Amino acid sequence: MATSVVSLPSYSPAIRAGRSFWQEERFALSLVTALTVFALVIHGYHPYAEDGGPYMVGVKHLLNPALYPHASEFATPHPRFSFFAAAVALLTRASHLPLEIVLAILHFASIWATLYAAWRLASQCFPQRAERSGAVALLAAWLTLPIAGTSILLMDPYVTARSLSTPCTLFALSGLVSFLRPKEYSESSRWRGLLLCCLSLGVATAMHPLMAAYAFGYVLVLACQLSPKRSLRLGGTLGLILLAIVLAGVVQSTAPADTAQHLQAELTRVYWFLSFWHWYEIAGLVAPLAILAAEAFYRKGTITSALAQTAIACSLAALAVALLFCRVSLTSHAVAWLQPLRVLQLTYILMILGLGALMGRYLFGRSIVLGCAVFGFLGSTMLFAERQTFPHSPRFELPGIHSNNPWEQAFLWIRSNTPQDAFFALDSDYIVQPEEDAQNFRALAERSSLPDRTKDGGDAANNAPLSSAWVDAQALQKDLSSQPDSQRIANLRPVGVDWVVLKTDAATGFSCPYQNRRVKVCRLPQ
Repeated sequence: MATSVVSLPSYSPAIRAGRSFWQEERFALSLVTALTVFALVIHGYHPYAEDGGPYMVGVKHLLNPALYPHASEFATPHPRFSFFAAAVALLTRASHLPLEIVLAILHFASIWATLYAAWRLASQCFPQRAERSGAVALLAAWLTLPIAGTSILLMDPYVTARSLSTPCTLFALSGLVSFLRPKEYSESSRWRGLLLCCLSLGVATAMHPLMAAYAFGYVLVLACQLSPKRSLRLGGTLGLILLAIVLAGVVQSTAPADTAQHLQAELTRVYWFLSFWHWYEIAGLVAPLAILAAEAFYRKGTITSALAQTAIACSLAALAVALLFCRVSLTSHAVAWLQPLRVLQLTYILMILGLGALMGRYLFGRSIVLGCAVFGFLGSTMLFAERQTFPHSPRFELPGIHSNNPWEQAFLWIRSNTPQDAFFALDSDYIVQPEEDAQNFRALAERSSLPDRTKDGGDAANNAPLSSAWVDAQALQKDLSSQPDSQRIANLRPVGVDWVVLKTDAATGFSCPYQNRRVKVCRLPQ
């Protein structure tokens, strides 16, 4: 043991307590399955909302290229840098199942895989079953926790590329720990760990290259932290931090200046810039680092300490890059586009595993009923948050479940009652209107539309060539429901729009074959 900082090899405490590997594995599989159901009950499922909508649009476009014939560049941006959409489309075709069913299965599977990967990692860190159980239980309860001011969650209540890259990242860390654990354990187990690490990073890269790049940085720093040589632990980590800053400087110095249109789109992504973060978002950055620092000190010399120090080092590197190169005043925001503080996703996960293990030791170690009650209460707070986020949508938006959301009802009517090549315009900020719940028009209606401000603004920010078309569309659709019909016709007919979605109280002489308490669907006169 003198040659490594690793002191808690996987499953060895359980085996020493008289439980076999397979007994512990059966317990893990049962616990993870139960916690996956627990997580689904708490966090709900909203496949068409927020970023889930654009991802679904990308998959639907691959399955049926006839969809979205107008402004199609805004229907395909998400698949550009990953194989996620292609993989989901291929799975849908191969299974002969409806896309909505495939996505629901993938959502369940991604949560299960994340929790199982977390169990594997917890098994390499914590000697007691109660600690491991608490670690994974807290992660299940807090699975949709917001990550500081980054505008992402630990995991989304819908399927995206991050749904698959997240468990891959945890498997990669677990595999690396297995590879670098003491040589007294079997060589075959160590090399299987390395294979798991490499394969997991490969799958993560195919699904979400940006998150995979940050995971790779984590792996490199963790490899340094697990070294038996103090010089490599310190020097290697500092070298990697400096390398990250230098690479960010190179990207920033070689990037062309932003155009006025691109800058306008980028400034809708306020979470790219620390100067726009609220105080509580800054607190959400600092607090996990303080918690991990205490954990690293308390568990000094263990895998847990190495993981905590890795999280701190990676987070500080990302913070330094953000402070230096993610500033509004710069002429280019190429580094801001990379969103370096997304590395905090892993930092949060490791923090939660540590806190959950501590809670599990004292709660499950004393009373299983007490532990279940406390973790159930913590989960209920997230259930409350889910209801505040999607108050007008079903908790589980599965095929066949009726929605009382008036916007969803209008979008579904459009899907069934308008031509496939219809071209729509909506108020540019429709997605934040009352009772809308961030439901995506294209995903639900399966019809083309002019780009909106919120989600399509992100696509324009991430893809500079789209920014000009996005800016033009904002001008055409700004306050669409308040415009007179003459202005709507003058703005929209030249670009080919033939249908509009207006607020119910909008004044118009257009024919409106559908109307509910919030919106009406109207056709421009021929």
